[in-house]
Amino acid sequence: MPAVPRQDGTHVILDVSRLLGCGRKRTPSGIDRVELAYARHLLAQPEEQGSFVGQELQGGFALLPRRLVGELVAALSEAWGEDQANGQAFRRATRLGTLARGRLLLGFGRTELSRLLARRLRFAFLLVSHRALDRSGPIEAMRRAGCAFVPMIHDLIPLTHPEYARPGQAEKHLRRIRTTAALADGIIANSAATAEALEPYLATRHARPPVLVAPLGIDAVSAPSPAADGQPYFVALGTIEPRKNHLLLLHLWRTLKAQLGDAAPRLLIIGKRGWENENVLDILERCAALEGVVREVGQVSDRRVTELMRGARALLFPSFAEGYGLPLAEALALGVPAICSDLPALREVGGAVPDYLDPLDGSAWRDAVLDYAAPGSAGRAAQLSRMAGWVAPSWNEHFGDVGNLLLQVTQQRPAQARRVLGWRRLRGPAWAEPTAVVAARDGAVS
Repeated sequence: MPAVPRQDGTHVILDVSRLLGCGRKRTPSGIDRVELAYARHLLAQPEEQGSFVGQELQGGFALLPRRLVGELVAALSEAWGEDQANGQAFRRATRLGTLARGRLLLGFGRTELSRLLARRLRFAFLLVSHRALDRSGPIEAMRRAGCAFVPMIHDLIPLTHPEYARPGQAEKHLRRIRTTAALADGIIANSAATAEALEPYLATRHARPPVLVAPLGIDAVSAPSPAADGQPYFVALGTIEPRKNHLLLLHLWRTLKAQLGDAAPRLLIIGKRGWENENVLDILERCAALEGVVREVGQVSDRRVTELMRGARALLFPSFAEGYGLPLAEALALGVPAICSDLPALREVGGAVPDYLDPLDGSAWRDAVLDYAAPGSAGRAAQLSRMAGWVAPSWNEHFGDVGNLLLQVTQQRPAQARRVLGWRRLRGPAWAEPTAVVAARDGAVS
């Protein structure tokens, strides 16, 4: 991912708190991938153009050594790309993350961050995961120290579809969105669908922050196609959770097995087990009718995902709700057809290429699967033909657009914003001072 150094004087401060605990993860989530991509991009810039922070237990932020973050990013990139679940790269990533969290626990990096913020620079504070958005006090402290605050919003699904969220997630996500609406100087949205869902929460703000729609890039992974065994198969990729609608696929495959026997196509389910999936897990574990035709692959490396995807007849993506749809972009980037739900976010990613179906129309999904499984599938051939006009989203284009947004919002918040923000009275300590930025607590804002 080549990066073009910016010469506009903007200094980016990126929160990488989420990455510090990722050494324990066998595979990354979509948000993990985004924070990793941002860290990798910032590491490619000159040191004077960017720094990294982590969040302390108390909620404040402290500076992390650039070299430590660089080693962690390299270890995670290697770990998630390899096939060894407990390999050396995973152990190194776990060790580096533990070291970074230990520094935060012991209070290292507080003074360094205060010294950095005391410089007369144009600062942009980026928070590209949802991790710290529900605690407004520390973010307000960073703004009072002169930073333009720019979060990324990945989706509003816990608010628009609370039935698919874990208990308490809707309330927590509402706090995140309220913090964004109140404090953001600019906002990055991964899709126009996400930006549209966010719009009502920004309506009451007097000075509406600019919202940039910046599709996420694709990281190319080298892997061979699997050896064909003569049996066509399909892939479902993503966490096994209710909104991904695995239940439709399992019922469909049960019907296919009953009708076609061993001639039925195969279904590979790739991804970790999520939450509130009792029905799906019961079927995966105990349904004898699916033996031999459905396989739960689980969590595997990016290389293995690419290998399996390349041999598939199509990606199946019957979700009820999506903020972006990274598996769809990954499939199309590999030249693999996709059959997916007719959702605005997925249409943004796939354009005219995929076949879009109602996620509740089991008959339509059955017809599409049988068509795509056939050697001379007309539907699959037509999609492959349409794919010639599809262009994969680029991280270079993403970061170019983000850089322009950062230039805009930091120019609107010059260095003297420290003094202007300091006029506002707060309960408790005077968080307006740069030396107090690491000590802010949630609820400090009056």
